[in-house]
Amino acid sequence: MSPARFPPLVLFDLDGTLLDSAPDMLATVDRMRAARGVGPMALEALRPHVSRGARAMLGAAFPDVGVAIRERWVPEFLDIYRSEIGRNSQPFDGVAELLDALEADGSRWGIVTNKPEYLAHDILPALGWESRCRVLIGGDTLAEKKPHPLPLLEALRRLGATADQCVYVGDDERDIVAARAADMRSVVALWGYRLPEDVPDAWGGDRLIASPRDLLDPAAWPDQSAGAA
Repeated sequence: MSPARFPPLVLFDLDGTLLDSAPDMLATVDRMRAARGVGPMALEALRPHVSRGARAMLGAAFPDVGVAIRERWVPEFLDIYRSEIGRNSQPFDGVAELLDALEADGSRWGIVTNKPEYLAHDILPALGWESRCRVLIGGDTLAEKKPHPLPLLEALRRLGATADQCVYVGDDERDIVAARAADMRSVVALWGYRLPEDVPDAWGGDRLIASPRDLLDPAAWPDQSAGAA
């Protein structure tokens, strides 16, 4: 029997999966809070909301402010975040080794995120990923974003790959819903950002993995002989 190998293509979510971007997000909301006479926020209070985007983080940072007002603050959030991006964020422990192992095995990898594409592009050079990431799809790249499967299907199209060749790794339920809708196998990244009420066991992922280092074992990945359940 030949030894297990990594999937030919792995697509990753970005924030909460490859990148611990919560410190940059905290710096962003703290600047906004300071401008409004509010003290700094605890990192652990913001962290569970990071994967859900700017609106969710603004909701956590300014719970007493109306939704309509917070909506008007989204462009400010994105502008400040762009100036903070990469200052304090780091890949999760084991991610660098995992990407090296995938490439050494001949696998390709890319990113499908709900973060605006220009912000995702901004972070790649600081990580040394701009020439290694084979495809990058952002939340505003297409007419739909996760949990719709279109971003994953477009990534496959750009790379000339099929769903059965690919595994998607993400830390949010939307990631797993999108993967299932794209007939793609999935890994739930338990090391990412979750709210207390989240139940990853119920998301329908093919594997639940505690650490990026666990994925250094090719046998930890979903069965490559079958598509999504």
